Amino acid sequence: MRPGRWTAAITAVGLLSMGVAACGTESRAVCGVIVDSTSYADPAASRTDLTSKLPGFVDGCDWVGFAAVTGASESSTCREDPVAVAATERENPNDNPVVEERIRKHRLTQVLPRASKLFNCPSEGEGSDVLGALRYLVKQMNAQRRPDLAHRVIVFSDLINNRGDLNVNKLDLSEAARQAKAKELRQSRLLPDLTGYDVVVHGFLRKKGSNPDRFPLLESFWTEALETAGATSVDLL
Repeated sequence: MRPGRWTAAITAVGLLSMGVAACGTESRAVCGVIVDSTSYADPAASRTDLTSKLPGFVDGCDWVGFAAVTGASESSTCREDPVAVAATERENPNDNPVVEERIRKHRLTQVLPRASKLFNCPSEGEGSDVLGALRYLVKQMNAQRRPDLAHRVIVFSDLINNRGDLNVNKLDLSEAARQAKAKELRQSRLLPDLTGYDVVVHGFLRKKGSNPDRFPLLESFWTEALETAGATSVDLL
């Protein structure tokens, strides 16, 4: 083999080795959890949703961040530290899948208790600041962002944002107005960049109240708003 080819072969082997070391066991998603501590937290069904839906969601995550919906979510003092689920190279230098799974199982037990605590946040003013919680969470997730990993958000909230520049109770829900509001929220960065994110919401409009004709229009608004922000998929459950 000529010297040039020998050098190229060594380089290729070195890059392959680096790739294996960097990837380790199968990589999962960068994830985030939003828990609404306002009136959404009152029905027992909201806490049941969290305990039944969250474990299956985070099983596919390598990292999990948290945010609470309060009356002032972005500046809230009610915080929970993120959970780095995947083993580090130092913890599992030989990429042993048994070691990886043991570490994962231990750390996943920390996720539900931390999320549950957010139901009990102080109100921090009147109303519900869903957008602030979303901004705070995505800021955390972007700090961990890796283009090769999925980015997934699970939201336990009715999405009744009634603070700041978005009060869904008074929102004009005609098609043109919905689209204009979604565009305005994104351009003003009240909605964060969700490009490549999958978003699922549990408890959407749980306490519906009056005006049932608005329910499908509110669903359309939130779907359009989150997709305008770049979300790959939006499920309002």
